[in-house]
Order: sequence, then C-alpha cells, then structure tokens
Amino acid sequence: MNSIIYHKDERNIVHIIFDQPDSAVNLMDLGFADDLTQAVDRLLGDEYVGVIMRSNKSTFFAGGDLELLLQTNDNNAQRIYDMSMQMKMAMRALETCGKPVVACINGAALGGGFELALACHHRIALAEPTVKIGLPEVNLGLLPGAGGITRMVRLLGLVAAMPYLTQGKVFRPAQGIESGLIDQLADSEGQLLDIARRWIKENPRVKQPYDNKDYKMPGGSPSHPAMMQILAAAPTMIRNATKGTLPAPEIILSCMVEGAQVDFVSAQRIESRYFTELARGQISKNLINTLWFDHHDIKTGQNRPELADKTTFSKIGILGAGMMGGAIAYVCASKEITVVLKDISLEAAEKGKDYSRRLLQKQSEKARVSQDLAGAILTRIQPTQNIEDLADCELVIEAVFEDRELKAKVTQQAESAMSANAVLASNTSSLPITELAEASGQPENFIGMHFFSPVDKMPLVEIICGQQTSDETLAKVYDLTLQLGKTPIVVNDSRGFYTSRVFKTYVKEGIGLLCETSAAVIENAAYTSGFAVGPLAVTDEISLTLLDTIEKQTAVDGAIEGDHPADAIVQSMLEKQRFGKAAGAGFYHYSTNSPKQLWSGLTDYHQSTEQSTSHETGSGIPFVDVKDRLLFMMALETARCYEQGVLRSTGDANIGSLFGIGYPHWTGGTLQFINQYGVAAFVERANQLADAYGERFRPTERLQQMAQAGERF
Repeated sequence: MNSIIYHKDERNIVHIIFDQPDSAVNLMDLGFADDLTQAVDRLLGDEYVGVIMRSNKSTFFAGGDLELLLQTNDNNAQRIYDMSMQMKMAMRALETCGKPVVACINGAALGGGFELALACHHRIALAEPTVKIGLPEVNLGLLPGAGGITRMVRLLGLVAAMPYLTQGKVFRPAQGIESGLIDQLADSEGQLLDIARRWIKENPRVKQPYDNKDYKMPGGSPSHPAMMQILAAAPTMIRNATKGTLPAPEIILSCMVEGAQVDFVSAQRIESRYFTELARGQISKNLINTLWFDHHDIKTGQNRPELADKTTFSKIGILGAGMMGGAIAYVCASKEITVVLKDISLEAAEKGKDYSRRLLQKQSEKARVSQDLAGAILTRIQPTQNIEDLADCELVIEAVFEDRELKAKVTQQAESAMSANAVLASNTSSLPITELAEASGQPENFIGMHFFSPVDKMPLVEIICGQQTSDETLAKVYDLTLQLGKTPIVVNDSRGFYTSRVFKTYVKEGIGLLCETSAAVIENAAYTSGFAVGPLAVTDEISLTLLDTIEKQTAVDGAIEGDHPADAIVQSMLEKQRFGKAAGAGFYHYSTNSPKQLWSGLTDYHQSTEQSTSHETGSGIPFVDVKDRLLFMMALETARCYEQGVLRSTGDANIGSLFGIGYPHWTGGTLQFINQYGVAAFVERANQLADAYGERFRPTERLQQMAQAGERF
C-alpha cells in the first residue's frame, strides 16, 4: 500500500492513515482504490476492537483525482465505474464490519474525503472555522461517486440532503454539529484521537442507522404523500436555477430519488452509473478545466511577477465615495484593512461609509455578523475631505466617475500627498491605463484595478497593466486582490481591456437583434443558453446612458468600430427618455406594483426581412442562430483579445468571462467554449454566421490557421 498506512496501536485499535506519497494532499485515484481495498481486506482478517480513519496531511482528504476524471471518455468510462464500485465495496465492508469505525477530521474533508467519513459510524472534527467539509462535486459538473448520495439521503432524508448534494453546500465543523453530520468537536489533533479512542471503548458494537431493522428514512420515502408533493416541484426549481444547461443537479436529484427506493447496494450501483455518465460528458470537463485547473493557477500566482516578497496591506486610500468607492471600502475593511475614504466633502465621504453601515445592518439582522465585528469593520473606514490623509496609505484606489479630465485631476491631487513608493490604482472599466497614467508623475506605480458591481459579491478583479507599469506594482496589486478574497486576472492595456470589451459585444449584439426578431426571443435565447442575464435586461441595469458614454469615449480614442444596428437603437431609446432601470424605463418597463415587463414599443425596431418566417421565433431568424450569435460574438472577441496580446493566458479569459461578465457557466468560459466546440467546427459555424449576419462574425486569420493545424487554446 502506497497511500495508506495500516497501524495497530497498543489498545488494539487499527489506524487507517491516509498519506499519499509526493503530494501535499490525499487524492481518491486508482491507486488509492486498490490501497483501500487491501487495507480493508487486511482488517477483516485481523483481530481489533475498532478503527480510526485519519490523515498524515494538514487536510483530511482533498477528494477525487480530477486529472483522471478529465481524461474519462466513452472508451475508458468502464475504468471510472469500476473504481467507483471498488471504493464503495471497501467502504461498505468497513461500515458493516461490526466494530466501531471513527473518522478524525483534522482539516478539509471535501468530496471523496467526506464520503470516506460518512462511511464511519462516528465523525469527530477539529473545531477550526477554516476547516471545510462537504460534497461540492456538483460545482464541477459531477456527483459524489463514492457513496455520498446514498449515505446522505439515508442519514438526513431527501429534503434535508438536497442543499448538500444538488447545490454543493459546504459547511464548517460547528455547522456540522447542528445538522448531525458531525458528532463531536475537538480542540486539537491530540484530542481528536483521545475522543476517538474513548468512543470506541464505549461503543464496542455499532451499526449505521440505515442498517438497523427499524430504520425509517427521515422525512419519508419518495412514495410518502407529503414527499411526493415536494419532489414534484423540485425538478422545476432546479431547472430554474440551471436554465437547463447544467445536467449535474438534475441527475443528482434522480439519483437521490431512485436510490431511496431500493436497497443500499442497488442504490450504490445507480450512483456509480450516474457518476460515470457525468464524468464522461463534456460539461464536467469544461468546469473542471476552468474552475479547478485555471482557477488554481491564478490563485497560486500564475500571472504574478516572481518577486521574492509578498505584500500584506494594512492601510489604503479610496478616492471617490460613490457606490463603487463605498463598496470597495467595505470589502477592504472587512479584510482588516484600514481605509481612508476621501471625497470632496466630509458629508459626501460619510455617505460612502453609509454603504457599509446598511450592508452590515442587514447582515446583523440575519445573524451573519456580530455587533462587535460590524463595529470593528466600520471603525476601520475613515471618511475625510482632506487629501493629506492619504500620506501613509500604501495604495490608493481612484474610484471617481469615468471621465478622463476628472481622473487626471484626482490623480495629481493624490500623488501630491502620497508617499513615493505607494501605488495608485484606477478603478476604471474602459479607459486606457497608459493614457490615464500620463497625468501621473510616477507612471511605473500606476495600474488599473477594475472591480465589478456589486463589489461585495462579485469575485473578480481585472488588473490592467499600462505600458510603464512596473512588475513591482503588478505584484503588489495581485497580492492585494488575493488579500481581499478576490480572484485576479491580469490583462494588458487596450480600449475596454478584456471584460468590458467582450461584454459590450454581448449587449450590442442583443440590442441589434431587435431589428430581426422580438425582444422576448432575444432574452429567452440568452436564458436558455445559460447567460446570467439577458442582453436587454443587463443594458437596463448598467443604463443606456453609460453605454452611450462608452461609445462616445471610443470615438474620442479614434477607434470607431463601424456602424452597428445597436447604435441607432440606443440613440432612439435615449431620445424617448428611456435611460434604463434607474430611470424606470428602458428596454423594460418598471413598476413598483408589478414585475418588470418588456416595453411594447420595442416592436417598432423589428424590421421585415426577405427571409421566410421561422417557426421557432416567429421571425426571419432561427432560434439557434439567436443563441449562437450571442455565444459566438463574445468568444470571437475573446479570441481577438488573445491574439492582440490583451490576454496573457487562456485561464484569465475563461475565469474572467465566468466570474466577471456572466458567460454561461456550462461552457467553462469563452475560450473553453471554442475548445469544446472544436476549433475547426467553431470556425465553420462562425463563417456561416458571418455569411448570414455580417463580417463581425468572421473568424480571424489566426483562428482559421488553428483550425487547419488542429490546435487549441
């Protein structure tokens, strides 16, 4: 056995110790499945009083081998099914051995790690708030394949198990006590073992609750009348959340219900079959590639310059206490950073602090933060009107309105008070950093730091390097982004950078489609494709005024993109005083007494065409073309960003599109969408769209070369 140590102590207790060689964590791979089988076979032939399962790593168990799952296809799917069943047989033999089996959870127990713990009769966890426990496989397009569904349903019941399985809810040890998934807490690793030994001594013969003859499923079986009503609504709730684009939650629900109606062994087989089906599918590969491998590369500093020292910030300044400035102040203060929140008056700065007051009040009412913690966060935010208060700030974030002259003015004011080695970061969504840095006396210390709204919820920060931005400045801002708990992507300077540039193609394509089909078709096409929000609804959110301002700013840059059907529509809407959601009128009509509704006047923009009417859309354009135009437009613009050197890696492209601009989750991101579609097939389809709808869909020469050479991003 390579990954398991089998040890019997002086009390005749067998310790099954997870210790994967040459790895910081324990993984559930083919080798581990063999090792666990050997360990259990040895155990069943041994004399012992109980079993303790524990880890020699800083975590209990990290989960499955994602590299192996990424390689699973139709040709080798049997391998994954066999491994899943092998693990289950070993774990089932362990929990039915007649002797007490205890899990000592000393650190994170996620996925397969928690499934191992579930096969134990008693679970003890280290009482540390940093310890995470749960079955998050659904987030990677998978399901728990080592008995997690079968055991969770039998332990908690169908309804109580749903959040943990269909949503991948992760919990802390104290929360596990409340739910019954954790039995005891320990203050140290030594106490973990002491409690485990004592429990084994006090419980010489035990069974799992579901192995008792009088066992009844909590909440009732699927055939119970009350449960039948709940289960009838559950698929609709899941479909509303996934838009039908993510199969894992629906398959997990099927597995739960089907497994609850048969014996334990049959339920295990059902689980393994569904697990294999998801593992061999493309969507799980998209999600594993981006949300695990790409995300891990970014979090571990893939695009951070290799400088020896990392910076931990204690005090920063924020220029502009508007919505963005106030939100950034909250995020910084919540991470124990002192914030100088500066505006033109103390009253305006206090209004910026009110953002944090309101947010913390809501959290306090829901018992998410204590009064003491809320008070500490607010104390760290120091409103001011005095520029001199920035003197000892290590970094200053400029968050004023998107106006070149205003940004230049506050940059010069700030630098007059800042220390020579402090960094100045502009929270701009579109203005070129190199040009903004012209107002700076130290352009090497000037950088872009694009936060997304709402800042407290959105996980992404887009870091933009100007032509003179130094590696030291980039490294500091990268470190700050991670300190704030955000995910950084790093891009080079250009008009609109990456996210804003690609996002604009989405909203403009959606608006332009009003000339060819109905607004309802456009929004539904986005919805069924998996977009977070339809192009018309999201334009109302950001406002048509802002979209028009960005277009005019683009003209100032001398980078006219040519006529787009959306431009005339936006101008017409503005003339009609339909500015967006904040104004109560945009592409949608907003009322305080009823849900928003698409504005009936949008039919005026629908022009007749020579094409025959589509049965799918009631217009001259097939529904699949509407969907593809939205998906392909963003992917094509991302490819252009990559070719032009705006993007530094495919991971930045994929993470940025998922975390920042709402590209459909199932795709794994804009460039992963091209990869999974097949570059050659993507180019062929893009050419079809270009022939039918315009040259903006024509794939670049580099994309066509990649298609011919069989290359991928």
